[in-house]
Amino acid sequence: MRRPLPDMNEARAILARRRTGPAPRPAPPAGRALRKLIAELDARFGQGPGALQARWREIVGEQTARVTEPVKLVKGRAGAGAALEIRVAGPAAALIQHQAPEILGRVNLFLGTGAVEKLRIVQGPLRPRPKAEQPRPRPARPLDAAQEAELAQGLAQAPPGPLKDALMRLGRNVLRRADQR
Repeated sequence: MRRPLPDMNEARAILARRRTGPAPRPAPPAGRALRKLIAELDARFGQGPGALQARWREIVGEQTARVTEPVKLVKGRAGAGAALEIRVAGPAAALIQHQAPEILGRVNLFLGTGAVEKLRIVQGPLRPRPKAEQPRPRPARPLDAAQEAELAQGLAQAPPGPLKDALMRLGRNVLRRADQR
């Protein structure tokens, strides 16, 4: 059996008998609650390699960033500076070793003076870069008509086929690079 809804007078009487408490306060924002803890941890342990990874390309430059990545920052004992471990792709390690003082200077400029004292270089494969970071290849500019005719005349004696096509592509690339210099 359905119970009938109360009319306006009955509703007022019901609400007058019930005492309602104030609405509960919402929880404070998590950022405000954690701000003090994060400041203490940052002062104690530093920013770490996460800050370096996010800005690595700006810190060391485009050429160096292509063949390196920061792996970890090992805090020194008794207040000594940290050691930064970077992973280097293949034979570029010798070049990076020669650039170590410059890299240390740039990292210390970012993290603060004396934050990093040593650079450890580890050879190994780099993590694949996200698609957004990968440079897009520029479309090849076409050769002018005179160069194209000269290249075709040079390969006129070659029999048609995949070898001739490959030689044409090679010739075009060589002529384009010669024009860039």
